[in-house]
Amino acid sequence: MKAGMIGLGAMGLGMARNLAKAGCLTAVYNRTPAKTAEFTVAVFDSPEALAADVDIVLICVSADQDVLSVVEAIALSIKPGTIVVDMSTVSSVTAKKAAAILAEKQVLFLDAPVSGGTEGAKNGTLAMMVGGDVTALEKAMPVLEAMAARIIHMGATGSGQATKAVNQIMGAGINQAVTEALAFAQTQGLAMDKVIDVISGGASGNWFLQHRGSTMTKGTFTPGFKVALHHKDLKICQVMAAQTEALVPLVDMTVTSYEQLMSEGYGDEDISALYRLKKQ
Repeated sequence: MKAGMIGLGAMGLGMARNLAKAGCLTAVYNRTPAKTAEFTVAVFDSPEALAADVDIVLICVSADQDVLSVVEAIALSIKPGTIVVDMSTVSSVTAKKAAAILAEKQVLFLDAPVSGGTEGAKNGTLAMMVGGDVTALEKAMPVLEAMAARIIHMGATGSGQATKAVNQIMGAGINQAVTEALAFAQTQGLAMDKVIDVISGGASGNWFLQHRGSTMTKGTFTPGFKVALHHKDLKICQVMAAQTEALVPLVDMTVTSYEQLMSEGYGDEDISALYRLKKQ
């Protein structure tokens, strides 16, 4: 299948590189053209031009309106039978809107957000949670496997994004726990490298502690996953929770913390920058 990537940001760039290595990538589009320079495939100057030339359109952009703008653009030129896979993190409602727009063009849509951060995008080890037509997923699988190590069909359209919301809530809790625990460890005068090493091997060990523990305690917050983006995702979780009257106090607390970090100019840092507040 001829695959085209729309969006070469922090996540999309790594995914596109892996598609190129696998020989799947035939076209790219990015709002900032300079990011397309490294690719030897066709470079298009609009999403609609790309969509007319490929069998599968892959989207990785930042926010709900960005996704809908791209979908509305590609709907002008896309061929019937094309598959569109959106790997952005947006709301389930947005996924369903996108699917409805494309269904009018006889195009199948998969909402397929990913988890694993920039490291996962770079290494092709992402986890992908997919909503939509299972037959479309089966057809797209050889392309998606170039980017993700775990690809799970979650159900109907929107269920991929709902699962990603679960992931983002869990990530908020892990961030709160790890940053608070390590800030506490420092008050006890412990050797932080040893704390991180021994706890990483026990029942409380986790990816975030292993990959961010050392950097955060040394005051380094290179993203990873930006505070502002996780804040955006958690705001989506708040809206989804309100629709079902679910209580998400941990999300509410983390949103408030992130807003403080953003107001102090740390929105583009890794989410481990929460450690800045815990130390206080």
